[in-house]
Amino acid sequence: MNETIMIVDDSPYIVDGLVTLLKRKGYKPIAAHDGNECLTLLSSSRPDLILLDIMMEPVDGWEALEQIRRNPETSDIPILMFSAKKITPEEAFEHSMCIDDFVSKPVNTAELLGAIERVFERRKALVREMLRAQDAGLDAETLREYYTLLRNINVDKNLLSVLISSSGMDVLGKTVAESDRAAITKLKEKIQIAEVRLKEITNRFGENSPA
Repeated sequence: MNETIMIVDDSPYIVDGLVTLLKRKGYKPIAAHDGNECLTLLSSSRPDLILLDIMMEPVDGWEALEQIRRNPETSDIPILMFSAKKITPEEAFEHSMCIDDFVSKPVNTAELLGAIERVFERRKALVREMLRAQDAGLDAETLREYYTLLRNINVDKNLLSVLISSSGMDVLGKTVAESDRAAITKLKEKIQIAEVRLKEITNRFGENSPA
């Protein structure tokens, strides 16, 4: 294990703690203390993963995310967002295609390490699935759609669990805001539609949809 992970947070306490944790687990951490420093460092280094906090100034996590994805040199770097801020349904829908996972603060060590491992394993699995699809003779356009579906379904399912938890829908007897309930229903429908389309593509090479 020697993957490089950039930690972006405006709290020195959090950055220092995560640097120590990741070093102990065999990763190579890079510290950035705000969005601007993150973008500057990315001009000369390319981490295998970025841990990106949302609530920062003057460049917050969502703005940094947008700039990272807009730059062809950094657009495909996996990004794991983490924040004490409750992610809203609007943010989930707007940014779900740009992030690879989301973890809430205060960061639970086991949860964070699990999310990091999940992102890396998911990327490896996507590469394997793309090779399998190529061997099945899918055209370039369908290959791109296949990759997007595989990735987005995984991210959307994680965001769905985050929205359900933050809304309190999983708590018996708790009143859930109608806007949250509608957003959760909409996200479930989006996942179902994507899974149907994914199955249509995988049926072309005679195998079941990957987990």
